[in-house]
Amino acid sequence: QVQLVESGGGLVQAGGSLRLSCVASRVTFALFRSVTLTWYRQSPGKERELVASITDSGSEYYADFVKGRFTISRDNKRYTVYLQMNNLDPEDTGTYSCKMSNIWGQGTQVTVSS
Repeated sequence: QVQLVESGGGLVQAGGSLRLSCVASRVTFALFRSVTLTWYRQSPGKERELVASITDSGSEYYADFVKGRFTISRDNKRYTVYLQMNNLDPEDTGTYSCKMSNIWGQGTQVTVSS
């Protein structure tokens, strides 16, 4: 069964940066390179929301609240999707999870202090 493992979360001050990674395992290269990969987050007291996605062809989509601050990218050879987060705000605090098809990772915690 495909597994997704996120990493890179942590505690950072407002205005700081983090780079999240999500590595897929037990998946073929052909499948991984063909799917859209998505980052979601769930903040305290809020529903889970889509942050950014990247298609198999590299087209990117961003939620309005991260445009200009976050960048999603993928490295198919490393079975990895990244989320570069700059100029972080306390409102960005939450658990960030990646999704591939109907598979979810366990998430990585991001905490931004003011």
